[in-house]
This record gives sequence, structure tokens and C-alpha cells, in this order.
Amino acid sequence: MAAALRALLRPAAAAAATALPRARLPPPLRAPRGARGCSAGAAFQYLLVQKTGALKNVGLIQLNRPQALNALCEGLMAELGRALEAMESDPNVGAIILTGSQKAFAAGADIKEMQKKTFQECYSGGFLAGWNKVAMVRKPIIAAVNGYALGGGCELAMMCDIIYAGEKAQFGQPEILLGTIPGAGGTQRLTRAVGKSLAMEMVLTGDQISAQEAKEAGLVSKVYPVEKLLDAAIACAEKIARNSKLVAAMAKESVNAAFETTLTEGNRTEKRLFYATFATRDREEGMTAFVEKRKAKFTDS
Repeated sequence: MAAALRALLRPAAAAAATALPRARLPPPLRAPRGARGCSAGAAFQYLLVQKTGALKNVGLIQLNRPQALNALCEGLMAELGRALEAMESDPNVGAIILTGSQKAFAAGADIKEMQKKTFQECYSGGFLAGWNKVAMVRKPIIAAVNGYALGGGCELAMMCDIIYAGEKAQFGQPEILLGTIPGAGGTQRLTRAVGKSLAMEMVLTGDQISAQEAKEAGLVSKVYPVEKLLDAAIACAEKIARNSKLVAAMAKESVNAAFETTLTEGNRTEKRLFYATFATRDREEGMTAFVEKRKAKFTDS
């Protein structure tokens, strides 16, 4: 097991040397539902960025570094930050999906980039600090995870708001096998998601858990056949995007407060945001539509 995990976390050059077949792109990225290029404007080396859904209101970001099992190099994470900023500022996007290939969501951080770093470089440079940008996006993000989500890949998925998994997905924090520990929220978010005992076991042994085990532990919302995963994620994202974008951001902030504050402070945050919805046109429209027995037409963004 240890050898297998180390192989998955090899740097890009070593991964390429194993002659793995090129990962096939998930079917929804071939635009059967009318996906089109995002308005980000800039080309990406490590990502495929599109808008999809019947109303083109779902942002779809695919990690695209198949020769390294989508290992999260600095260039890829910088591009991911730019893509998320573009989605965040696009008024037509109501929800975002982050996915990888059918073989790997992301097999971890790029070990080749980290291998020579010193404590001074990590500390003074704030190594991995920029990764938290994923968790700071105000629009809902769904992680659609097929294959390996290990180390930084698991941490990246946990930064998202909802995790859907393909039935062959594997989750793990194997940093202990490399002589280090998770550094992008793995010990914190994993513990909050699955509890202390399972988180300790995964972090201290480096063992992986299956998609079904992840669902039973509360890490994953739903599990789907591999070929149906992205369609399911898009359907969920479209449902979210039909609601008020402004109120969705408030709801996301309130739920996150449950993990970041005390119960008393979380309830205070919830109440404050609940009151704030009464200052929005969408709250007025939603309640009026309910009383008039019609479908609401939300306009706040």
C-alpha cells in the first residue's frame, strides 16, 4: 500500500515514465449539453474551463494535467485561482463544478516542486497559502471526484461545498508516507467531516477510503457510476443556479459558520444573514411567488 501511494505521488516526470495511458476526458466536457468557453479570456495550460447547463449558468473547471494524474503544481493552482475569479465575477454563473479525469481528480501536490524546499522558504513565502482561495469563493462549488483524490487532491475537494464521487473514487491523506503532514487543511477539514477517529487513522497511516466509505463517513454527499458523475453534478449545479445568487452566497456563509465558530456565534451569524435577506428583491419575489402559486423569478446577483 505504501509503495502504491508513493507511486501515485511521484512528480510529473516520474509519472510520465510509467507510461500510463492518457486520461480520457469526462463525457460532459465534450459539450453534449451546449457547453461553451468561459469569458475568462485567457488560455489555460492546466485547465479546461467552460460554461455548461441549459442556461449556460454553470461554470465547469476541469483539472487537465493527465500525465501527472493532475498533480497540483504551482502553475495549475495559479490558473485555478484565475478561473475561479472569472467565474465569481461572471453574473451569469450561479454555481461552479470542479472536476478532474476519470482516473484522477488530483493525486496530490506536485512532490517534485516541494522536494527541495526549506523551512525558511515555506514559512517566509507562505507556501500553499494561495490554495485557500478555493474556499473563499462565494458562489457554491461542487467537486465531482472520479479516481484518486489524495493529499492535496483530497484537500482541494474538501475546500468545495459539495462533494459528489464516482463509485471508484479513492480519498486519502498519505503525507505521512512522505515524512510530512497535510498542509492545506487536511487535518482540519477532514476531522470536521468524518470525525476524529477516522481522520486520525487516515492521517497517521496514509490509508485510503473508498467512495462508499467516504459517503458513510459524511465526507461525500452522493456516489454515482463513473460515467454519470458529471451529469449528476451539473444537474445539482443547475438547481442551485436557478435560485437567488445573492441569497445562495448568504446560505453558504451561514453553513460555513457552523464549522468555523461556536454554536452561539453560528446562530448569531445565521440570524443576521436571515434578516439581511429581507432587504433583497429576491426574498420579496420568492415569498410573493409562493403566495401567488407561481414560479419565482429571481434577479439579484
